[in-house]
Amino acid sequence: MGVEEVINELDRNGKVFVLLLNGLSLDVVTWKSKPEDWCILEIVCHLVDEEKEDFRARVKLSLETPNGPLVPIAPEDWPRERNYLGQDFKESLERWERERLKSIAWLKALPKVNWENAINHPKFGRISARSFLCNWLAHDYHHIRQINNLKYSYFKVKSGDSLSYAGNW
Repeated sequence: MGVEEVINELDRNGKVFVLLLNGLSLDVVTWKSKPEDWCILEIVCHLVDEEKEDFRARVKLSLETPNGPLVPIAPEDWPRERNYLGQDFKESLERWERERLKSIAWLKALPKVNWENAINHPKFGRISARSFLCNWLAHDYHHIRQINNLKYSYFKVKSGDSLSYAGNW
């Protein structure tokens, strides 16, 4: 898949997330299938931070200053450190949507760049801008699946109905 296709898919996923999440009740967005799992609110807050501080920042670093220092991040600590559960869901979703639009505008405005520019990651070794871009899209897919699983599990519990007729989940 070419870079342009990946960028277009990131753009489409922006619309998918908004349609998938807009208008959900507080009960749905804070529901967890297990206490240690993330709820939809935590996922959306995570998406905001990842958009700004991980994927867009690291693609930019790879393209513009590949020999520059890689700022360490700890997404696994952010839910607690940044009080994801205390944030407003609607505002967080709107913030994510603004950040995604900003990312897409930036990506589409890039001049001809060397997508093979790479930075050294302490855990994963050399990662190219293209690889960060592809992982950004994979990250979208991961969280779309995670959100759908949460919505399905919530529906299954709250409906009280057997959903076996719908097919295997």
